[in-house]
Amino acid sequence: MKKSPVALLLVIDALGITTIEHLLASYNKKVNLPNLSRLGLGEIVGPRFKSRFAPKHSKKSYAAALTQASATADSLVGHREMMGVLDDRTYDLFNSGFPKKYIVELEKRIGRKTFFNKMAAGMEAIELNAAEHERTGKPIVYASKCDPLIQLAMNEAVIPVAEQHKIADIAFALAMEMGLPITRAIARAYIKSAGGDIVRTSNRHDAVLPIGQKTLVDILRENNVWTVAVGKTSDLVNTSYHAKIKLNHEMFIDPALGLRFVHPKKKDTNPYCIQGTINALAGAKHIYRPRGTFIFTNLVDTDSVYGHTRDIPGALKAIMEIDRIIPLFESRMDKGDLFMITADHGMEHKEDYGYHSKEPLPFIAARNGYDGKLGGIKTGVCPGLSDIGHVTAQLFGVQKEYRKIVRGLED
Repeated sequence: MKKSPVALLLVIDALGITTIEHLLASYNKKVNLPNLSRLGLGEIVGPRFKSRFAPKHSKKSYAAALTQASATADSLVGHREMMGVLDDRTYDLFNSGFPKKYIVELEKRIGRKTFFNKMAAGMEAIELNAAEHERTGKPIVYASKCDPLIQLAMNEAVIPVAEQHKIADIAFALAMEMGLPITRAIARAYIKSAGGDIVRTSNRHDAVLPIGQKTLVDILRENNVWTVAVGKTSDLVNTSYHAKIKLNHEMFIDPALGLRFVHPKKKDTNPYCIQGTINALAGAKHIYRPRGTFIFTNLVDTDSVYGHTRDIPGALKAIMEIDRIIPLFESRMDKGDLFMITADHGMEHKEDYGYHSKEPLPFIAARNGYDGKLGGIKTGVCPGLSDIGHVTAQLFGVQKEYRKIVRGLED
Protein backbone atom coordinates (compact mmCIF):
# COMPACT_ATOMS: atom_id res chain seq x y z
CA MET A 1 0.00 0.00 0.00
CA LYS A 2 1.31 3.45 -0.95
CA LYS A 3 2.20 5.69 1.99
CA SER A 4 -0.31 8.51 2.54
CA PRO A 5 1.30 11.96 2.92
CA VAL A 6 1.21 13.95 6.15
CA ALA A 7 1.68 17.71 6.49
CA LEU A 8 2.07 19.38 9.89
CA LEU A 9 1.89 23.18 10.08
CA LEU A 10 3.05 24.49 13.47
CA VAL A 11 2.31 28.16 14.23
CA ILE A 12 4.42 29.62 17.04
CA ASP A 13 2.15 32.52 17.93
CA ALA A 14 3.55 36.07 17.72
CA LEU A 15 7.10 34.94 16.89
CA GLY A 16 8.00 37.30 14.06
CA ILE A 17 11.65 37.72 13.09
CA THR A 18 11.91 41.23 14.58
CA THR A 19 10.36 39.80 17.75
CA ILE A 20 12.95 37.02 17.90
CA GLU A 21 15.70 39.57 17.48
CA HIS A 22 14.27 41.76 20.26
CA LEU A 23 14.07 38.80 22.64
CA LEU A 24 17.69 37.85 21.94
CA ALA A 25 18.93 41.44 22.20
CA SER A 26 17.24 41.80 25.60
CA TYR A 27 18.56 38.54 27.07
CA ASN A 28 22.28 38.09 27.71
CA LYS A 29 22.16 34.48 28.89
CA LYS A 30 22.70 31.46 26.66
CA VAL A 31 19.75 30.46 24.51
CA ASN A 32 19.66 26.83 23.36
CA LEU A 33 17.77 26.35 20.09
CA PRO A 34 19.57 23.41 18.45
CA ASN A 35 16.61 22.15 16.45
CA LEU A 36 15.37 25.50 15.18
CA SER A 37 19.01 26.31 14.37
CA ARG A 38 19.41 23.05 12.44
CA LEU A 39 16.20 23.83 10.55
CA GLY A 40 17.48 27.27 9.52
CA LEU A 41 16.05 29.91 11.87
CA GLY A 42 19.52 31.42 12.27
CA GLU A 43 19.68 31.97 8.51
CA ILE A 44 16.82 34.48 8.48
CA VAL A 45 17.67 36.72 11.46
CA GLY A 46 19.95 39.76 11.23
CA PRO A 47 23.73 39.22 11.06
CA ARG A 48 24.36 40.29 14.67
CA PHE A 49 22.09 37.49 15.96
CA LYS A 50 23.40 34.59 13.88
CA SER A 51 26.01 33.68 16.49
CA ARG A 52 23.20 32.86 18.95
CA PHE A 53 22.17 29.93 16.75
CA ALA A 54 24.01 26.62 16.80
CA PRO A 55 24.42 24.22 15.13
CA LYS A 56 24.49 25.67 11.64
CA HIS A 57 21.66 25.14 9.19
CA SER A 58 21.72 21.53 8.02
CA LYS A 59 20.55 22.56 4.51
CA LYS A 60 17.95 19.79 4.74
CA SER A 61 15.18 22.34 5.13
CA TYR A 62 13.87 25.49 3.51
CA ALA A 63 14.02 28.71 5.55
CA ALA A 64 12.79 32.12 4.46
CA ALA A 65 11.28 35.35 5.76
CA LEU A 66 7.76 36.13 4.54
CA THR A 67 6.04 39.51 4.51
CA GLN A 68 2.34 39.28 5.32
CA ALA A 69 0.19 40.38 2.38
CA SER A 70 -2.94 41.23 4.39
CA ALA A 71 -3.41 44.66 5.96
CA THR A 72 -3.75 43.93 9.68
CA ALA A 73 -1.38 42.17 12.09
CA ASP A 74 -3.87 39.90 13.82
CA SER A 75 -4.04 36.21 14.76
CA LEU A 76 -7.20 35.63 12.75
CA VAL A 77 -5.88 37.46 9.68
CA GLY A 78 -2.49 35.71 9.82
CA HIS A 79 -3.87 32.18 10.16
CA ARG A 80 -6.38 32.77 7.38
CA GLU A 81 -3.69 34.09 5.05
CA MET A 82 -1.79 30.80 5.54
CA MET A 83 -4.89 29.07 4.20
CA GLY A 84 -5.20 31.33 1.14
CA VAL A 85 -7.31 34.25 2.37
CA LEU A 86 -5.87 37.71 1.68
CA ASP A 87 -7.61 40.50 3.60
CA ASP A 88 -7.13 44.17 2.68
CA ARG A 89 -9.53 45.41 5.37
CA THR A 90 -8.38 47.24 8.46
CA TYR A 91 -10.03 46.80 11.82
CA ASP A 92 -10.35 49.21 14.73
CA LEU A 93 -9.16 49.08 18.31
CA PHE A 94 -11.57 50.58 20.84
CA ASN A 95 -9.37 52.75 23.04
CA SER A 96 -12.33 54.15 24.99
CA GLY A 97 -14.39 50.99 25.10
CA PHE A 98 -17.44 50.18 23.00
CA PRO A 99 -20.23 52.65 22.09
CA LYS A 100 -22.93 53.12 24.71
CA LYS A 101 -25.66 52.31 22.17
CA TYR A 102 -23.99 48.94 21.50
CA ILE A 103 -23.63 48.10 25.22
CA VAL A 104 -27.25 49.01 26.01
CA GLU A 105 -28.56 46.77 23.22
CA LEU A 106 -26.14 43.98 24.15
CA GLU A 107 -27.41 43.95 27.75
CA LYS A 108 -30.97 43.82 26.48
CA ARG A 109 -30.25 40.84 24.25
CA ILE A 110 -28.26 38.76 26.75
CA GLY A 111 -30.53 39.55 29.69
CA ARG A 112 -27.65 40.66 31.93
CA LYS A 113 -26.05 43.98 32.79
CA THR A 114 -22.35 44.31 31.95
CA PHE A 115 -19.61 46.52 33.35
CA PHE A 116 -16.06 47.88 32.94
CA ASN A 117 -16.08 48.49 29.11
CA LYS A 118 -12.51 49.75 28.87
CA MET A 119 -9.42 48.79 26.92
CA ALA A 120 -7.29 46.44 29.00
CA ALA A 121 -5.00 43.45 28.90
CA GLY A 122 -6.87 40.19 29.40
CA MET A 123 -5.63 39.15 32.82
CA GLU A 124 -5.59 42.77 33.98
CA ALA A 125 -9.30 43.16 33.17
CA ILE A 126 -10.21 39.98 35.01
CA GLU A 127 -8.03 40.60 38.06
CA LEU A 128 -9.40 44.14 38.46
CA ASN A 129 -13.02 43.08 38.17
CA ALA A 130 -13.35 39.44 39.25
CA ALA A 131 -14.77 40.24 42.69
CA GLU A 132 -17.56 42.45 41.33
CA HIS A 133 -18.36 40.01 38.52
CA GLU A 134 -18.64 37.15 41.00
CA ARG A 135 -20.80 39.24 43.32
CA THR A 136 -23.19 40.60 40.66
CA GLY A 137 -23.10 38.07 37.78
CA LYS A 138 -22.35 40.88 35.31
CA PRO A 139 -19.94 39.90 32.50
CA ILE A 140 -16.72 41.92 32.35
CA VAL A 141 -16.64 43.67 28.97
CA TYR A 142 -13.30 44.93 27.68
CA ALA A 143 -11.56 45.88 24.45
CA SER A 144 -8.27 44.27 23.47
CA LYS A 145 -5.13 46.39 23.35
CA CYS A 146 -3.97 44.73 20.15
CA ASP A 147 -6.81 42.82 18.48
CA PRO A 148 -9.99 44.25 16.91
CA LEU A 149 -12.41 42.33 19.10
CA ILE A 150 -14.71 42.45 22.10
CA GLN A 151 -14.02 40.21 25.08
CA LEU A 152 -16.42 39.16 27.81
CA ALA A 153 -14.78 37.53 30.83
CA MET A 154 -16.91 35.26 32.99
CA ASN A 155 -16.27 32.82 35.82
CA GLU A 156 -17.56 29.34 34.97
CA ALA A 157 -18.98 29.06 38.50
CA VAL A 158 -21.03 32.23 37.94
CA ILE A 159 -22.19 31.92 34.33
CA PRO A 160 -22.37 28.41 32.82
CA VAL A 161 -20.11 27.74 29.85
CA ALA A 162 -23.03 27.19 27.45
CA GLU A 163 -24.47 30.60 28.35
CA GLN A 164 -21.03 32.20 27.98
CA HIS A 165 -20.81 30.87 24.43
CA LYS A 166 -24.28 32.20 23.62
CA ILE A 167 -23.35 35.63 25.00
CA ALA A 168 -20.29 35.80 22.72
CA ASP A 169 -22.38 34.79 19.70
CA ILE A 170 -24.94 37.52 20.49
CA ALA A 171 -22.20 40.12 21.01
CA PHE A 172 -20.64 39.36 17.65
CA ALA A 173 -23.93 39.26 15.74
CA LEU A 174 -24.88 42.63 17.23
CA ALA A 175 -21.49 44.13 16.30
CA MET A 176 -21.98 43.03 12.69
CA GLU A 177 -25.52 44.43 12.72
CA MET A 178 -24.30 47.80 14.00
CA GLY A 179 -21.22 47.92 11.75
CA LEU A 180 -18.52 47.71 14.42
CA PRO A 181 -15.22 46.82 12.67
CA ILE A 182 -14.22 43.77 14.74
CA THR A 183 -13.09 40.28 13.80
CA ARG A 184 -14.19 38.35 16.89
CA ALA A 185 -16.18 38.30 20.10
CA ILE A 186 -14.58 36.11 22.75
CA ALA A 187 -16.11 34.57 25.84
CA ARG A 188 -13.12 34.44 28.20
CA ALA A 189 -14.01 31.61 30.55
CA TYR A 190 -12.04 31.42 33.79
CA ILE A 191 -12.04 29.61 37.09
CA LYS A 192 -10.54 30.23 40.52
CA SER A 193 -8.02 27.67 41.71
CA ALA A 194 -8.04 26.28 45.25
CA GLY A 195 -5.40 28.88 46.06
CA GLY A 196 -7.51 31.72 44.66
CA ASP A 197 -5.56 32.18 41.43
CA ILE A 198 -7.45 33.15 38.28
CA VAL A 199 -6.98 30.58 35.52
CA ARG A 200 -8.39 31.11 32.03
CA THR A 201 -9.68 27.83 30.65
CA SER A 202 -9.95 26.17 27.25
CA ASN A 203 -13.73 26.66 27.45
CA ARG A 204 -13.28 30.06 25.80
CA HIS A 205 -15.44 30.56 22.74
CA ASP A 206 -14.72 32.72 19.70
CA ALA A 207 -17.58 34.05 17.58
CA VAL A 208 -15.72 34.85 14.39
CA LEU A 209 -15.99 36.94 11.24
CA PRO A 210 -17.17 34.76 8.32
CA ILE A 211 -14.36 33.88 5.96
CA GLY A 212 -16.34 34.56 2.80
CA GLN A 213 -14.38 32.24 0.51
CA LYS A 214 -12.90 28.78 0.24
CA THR A 215 -9.74 28.00 2.16
CA LEU A 216 -7.06 25.35 1.78
CA VAL A 217 -8.83 23.38 4.52
CA ASP A 218 -12.01 23.27 2.40
CA ILE A 219 -10.10 22.17 -0.70
CA LEU A 220 -8.35 19.40 1.23
CA ARG A 221 -11.67 18.17 2.67
CA GLU A 222 -13.25 18.13 -0.78
CA ASN A 223 -10.34 15.99 -1.95
CA ASN A 224 -10.69 13.59 1.00
CA VAL A 225 -7.54 14.68 2.80
CA TRP A 226 -8.13 14.29 6.55
CA THR A 227 -7.98 17.71 8.25
CA VAL A 228 -7.16 18.23 11.93
CA ALA A 229 -7.16 21.50 13.90
CA VAL A 230 -5.22 21.53 17.17
CA GLY A 231 -5.72 24.36 19.66
CA LYS A 232 -7.28 27.60 18.49
CA THR A 233 -6.74 27.20 14.73
CA SER A 234 -10.34 26.08 14.23
CA ASP A 235 -11.55 29.26 15.98
CA LEU A 236 -9.54 31.44 13.62
CA VAL A 237 -9.97 29.58 10.35
CA ASN A 238 -13.51 28.67 11.29
CA THR A 239 -14.46 26.19 8.61
CA SER A 240 -15.18 22.44 8.75
CA TYR A 241 -12.47 20.02 9.90
CA HIS A 242 -12.63 16.25 10.21
CA ALA A 243 -11.30 16.60 13.76
CA LYS A 244 -10.68 19.33 16.33
CA ILE A 245 -8.36 18.62 19.26
CA LYS A 246 -8.51 20.83 22.36
CA LEU A 247 -7.05 19.17 25.43
CA ASN A 248 -7.39 20.91 28.78
CA HIS A 249 -6.31 18.56 31.56
CA GLU A 250 -2.95 17.09 32.58
CA MET A 251 -4.44 13.62 32.71
CA PHE A 252 -4.45 13.64 28.89
CA ILE A 253 -0.69 14.25 28.69
CA ASP A 254 1.39 11.10 28.26
CA PRO A 255 4.10 11.12 30.98
CA ALA A 256 6.39 9.11 28.70
CA LEU A 257 6.73 12.12 26.38
CA GLY A 258 8.37 14.29 29.04
CA LEU A 259 6.38 17.41 28.16
CA ARG A 260 7.00 20.36 30.47
CA PHE A 261 5.00 23.34 31.64
CA VAL A 262 7.18 26.46 31.55
CA HIS A 263 5.05 28.79 33.67
CA PRO A 264 5.60 28.29 37.43
CA LYS A 265 1.81 28.16 37.95
CA LYS A 266 1.21 26.09 34.79
CA LYS A 267 -0.70 28.84 33.04
CA ASP A 268 0.87 27.80 29.73
CA THR A 269 -1.19 25.64 27.38
CA ASN A 270 1.46 24.56 24.85
CA PRO A 271 1.87 21.09 26.43
CA TYR A 272 -1.80 20.37 25.68
CA CYS A 273 -1.43 21.39 22.04
CA ILE A 274 1.84 19.47 21.69
CA GLN A 275 0.13 16.33 23.03
CA GLY A 276 -2.84 16.98 20.73
CA THR A 277 -0.48 17.23 17.75
CA ILE A 278 1.24 13.97 18.69
CA ASN A 279 -2.19 12.34 18.95
CA ALA A 280 -3.02 13.63 15.48
CA LEU A 281 0.26 12.28 14.08
CA ALA A 282 -0.49 8.90 15.66
CA GLY A 283 -3.87 8.88 13.95
CA ALA A 284 -2.29 9.79 10.63
CA LYS A 285 0.09 6.86 10.90
CA HIS A 286 -2.25 4.16 12.16
CA ILE A 287 -5.69 5.00 10.75
CA TYR A 288 -6.51 4.37 7.11
CA ARG A 289 -6.57 7.75 5.36
CA PRO A 290 -5.67 7.08 1.74
CA ARG A 291 -5.40 10.73 0.68
CA GLY A 292 -3.30 11.76 3.66
CA THR A 293 -3.59 14.08 6.67
CA PHE A 294 -3.15 17.81 7.24
CA ILE A 295 -2.56 18.96 10.85
CA PHE A 296 -2.87 22.67 11.70
CA THR A 297 -1.53 23.54 15.18
CA ASN A 298 -1.16 26.78 17.10
CA LEU A 299 1.13 27.14 20.12
CA VAL A 300 -0.26 30.27 21.78
CA ASP A 301 1.87 30.87 24.89
CA THR A 302 4.44 33.11 23.16
CA ASP A 303 1.51 35.47 22.56
CA SER A 304 -1.00 35.22 25.40
CA VAL A 305 1.21 34.23 28.34
CA TYR A 306 4.57 35.85 27.55
CA GLY A 307 4.08 38.26 24.64
CA HIS A 308 1.47 40.69 25.89
CA THR A 309 3.08 40.66 29.34
CA ARG A 310 6.51 41.39 27.76
CA ASP A 311 8.04 38.54 29.77
CA ILE A 312 11.26 38.07 27.82
CA PRO A 313 12.79 35.23 29.92
CA GLY A 314 9.41 33.45 29.90
CA ALA A 315 9.03 33.80 26.14
CA LEU A 316 12.51 32.42 25.52
CA LYS A 317 11.92 29.52 27.90
CA ALA A 318 8.73 28.73 25.98
CA ILE A 319 10.59 28.86 22.65
CA MET A 320 13.39 26.65 23.99
CA GLU A 321 10.79 24.16 25.18
CA ILE A 322 9.19 24.14 21.71
CA ASP A 323 12.67 23.59 20.27
CA ARG A 324 13.27 20.68 22.64
CA ILE A 325 10.15 18.80 21.55
CA ILE A 326 10.59 19.27 17.77
CA PRO A 327 12.18 15.78 17.47
CA LEU A 328 8.97 14.32 18.97
CA PHE A 329 7.17 15.51 15.85
CA GLU A 330 9.94 14.64 13.40
CA SER A 331 10.29 11.08 14.70
CA ARG A 332 6.60 10.47 13.99
CA MET A 333 6.82 11.55 10.35
CA ASP A 334 7.78 9.23 7.50
CA LYS A 335 9.71 9.81 4.30
CA GLY A 336 8.02 12.41 2.15
CA ASP A 337 6.02 13.97 4.99
CA LEU A 338 6.13 17.75 5.37
CA PHE A 339 6.87 19.64 8.62
CA MET A 340 6.42 23.43 8.60
CA ILE A 341 6.95 26.14 11.22
CA THR A 342 5.79 29.75 11.00
CA ALA A 343 4.18 32.62 12.98
CA ASP A 344 0.96 34.57 12.52
CA HIS A 345 2.32 38.05 13.42
CA GLY A 346 5.00 39.66 15.55
CA MET A 347 4.94 41.22 19.03
CA GLU A 348 6.19 44.76 19.62
CA HIS A 349 7.28 45.27 23.23
CA LYS A 350 6.24 48.79 24.21
CA GLU A 351 6.50 50.20 27.72
CA ASP A 352 2.93 49.41 28.71
CA TYR A 353 2.11 46.24 26.78
CA GLY A 354 3.05 43.81 24.04
CA TYR A 355 1.24 44.81 20.84
CA HIS A 356 0.82 42.77 17.67
CA SER A 357 3.11 44.00 14.93
CA LYS A 358 3.34 43.50 11.19
CA GLU A 359 6.88 42.31 10.55
CA PRO A 360 8.73 39.63 8.55
CA LEU A 361 7.68 36.14 9.63
CA PRO A 362 9.67 32.89 9.54
CA PHE A 363 8.73 30.07 7.24
CA ILE A 364 10.64 26.84 7.81
CA ALA A 365 9.76 23.72 5.85
CA ALA A 366 11.39 20.29 5.98
CA ARG A 367 10.38 17.24 4.01
CA ASN A 368 11.54 13.97 5.49
CA GLY A 369 14.15 12.36 3.27
CA TYR A 370 14.75 15.45 1.11
CA ASP A 371 16.96 18.53 1.14
CA GLY A 372 15.94 22.18 1.25
CA LYS A 373 14.35 21.93 -2.20
CA LEU A 374 11.63 19.80 -0.62
CA GLY A 375 11.62 17.15 -3.33
CA GLY A 376 10.52 19.53 -6.06
CA ILE A 377 7.88 21.47 -4.12
CA LYS A 378 7.96 25.08 -5.32
CA THR A 379 8.26 27.99 -2.91
CA GLY A 380 7.74 31.71 -3.44
CA VAL A 381 4.75 31.29 -5.75
CA CYS A 382 1.94 32.93 -3.72
CA PRO A 383 2.01 36.25 -1.83
CA GLY A 384 2.95 36.45 1.85
CA LEU A 385 1.80 33.69 4.17
CA SER A 386 -0.44 32.23 1.46
CA ASP A 387 2.74 30.63 0.08
CA ILE A 388 2.62 28.27 3.09
CA GLY A 389 -0.76 27.04 1.89
CA HIS A 390 0.63 26.59 -1.62
CA VAL A 391 3.55 24.50 -0.36
CA THR A 392 1.06 22.34 1.57
CA ALA A 393 -1.30 22.08 -1.41
CA GLN A 394 1.49 20.71 -3.61
CA LEU A 395 2.09 17.83 -1.22
CA PHE A 396 -1.52 16.73 -1.73
CA GLY A 397 -1.70 17.55 -5.45
CA VAL A 398 -4.30 20.33 -5.12
CA GLN A 399 -2.10 23.31 -5.96
CA LYS A 400 -4.12 24.38 -9.03
CA GLU A 401 -7.33 24.52 -6.99
CA TYR A 402 -5.52 26.42 -4.26
CA ARG A 403 -4.07 29.04 -6.60
CA LYS A 404 -7.58 29.82 -7.85
CA ILE A 405 -8.73 30.89 -4.38
CA VAL A 406 -5.77 33.19 -3.75
CA ARG A 407 -7.44 36.20 -5.38
CA GLY A 408 -8.04 34.15 -8.50
CA LEU A 409 -4.31 33.55 -8.98
CA GLU A 410 -3.84 31.40 -12.08
CA ASP A 411 -0.93 29.39 -13.46
